[in-house]
Amino acid sequence: MAGFRSLARQVRDPRCDLALRRYSLRKCLERFAPYGHRATWDHLCSRAGFDPEDRSVDPARLVAALDELEEARAVWLAYEVEFAERRRKEKHDGLRRPGSVDDWHRLTWGGFGVAWCDDPRVHPREPLAEVLRRLIAALEREPGTSCPVCRGERLMWRYDLDHEPSTGPVCTDCGILVPRPVLTSAALADARRARLLVSA
Repeated sequence: MAGFRSLARQVRDPRCDLALRRYSLRKCLERFAPYGHRATWDHLCSRAGFDPEDRSVDPARLVAALDELEEARAVWLAYEVEFAERRRKEKHDGLRRPGSVDDWHRLTWGGFGVAWCDDPRVHPREPLAEVLRRLIAALEREPGTSCPVCRGERLMWRYDLDHEPSTGPVCTDCGILVPRPVLTSAALADARRARLLVSA
């Protein structure tokens, strides 16, 4: 099975058939897709300026989409290195019990669904790398009351998400499943209450 870098080389290789280059970009999303496969694909297509169903995409647009994906992947991989280093130091210092950020991180190892968007058409508009930088910054500071990506305050608790965890606070502005560790307990309670008010 080809890895991310091997697939990225195929996307860039002008000797490869255009269909293979598009397919290779889609396969990259099996290795790294911050919003989930379908939402990340929709995001890359809209940012690079081609239709998700377009089978004869301008190769320059495919490479532009790959560039954005690679930049975001570099941001996430750097975070994972720092995260692993921190955990090693904590274990060395006797802190064996992981915290809530660690629990969340275990579910997103490798970068799949880091900023999960259950609706593939609703996702942040900013570049992926910027979204991940904002998310990482939020994970490294005290919990807040708003979405770490768009600063939206309209969070609603959703059930039956196609992701693990399958329930949680979703930002109604940018569509991401907001990691619970970045929100205060009051913000989480407000998101649950908002769900109950809509259901009533």
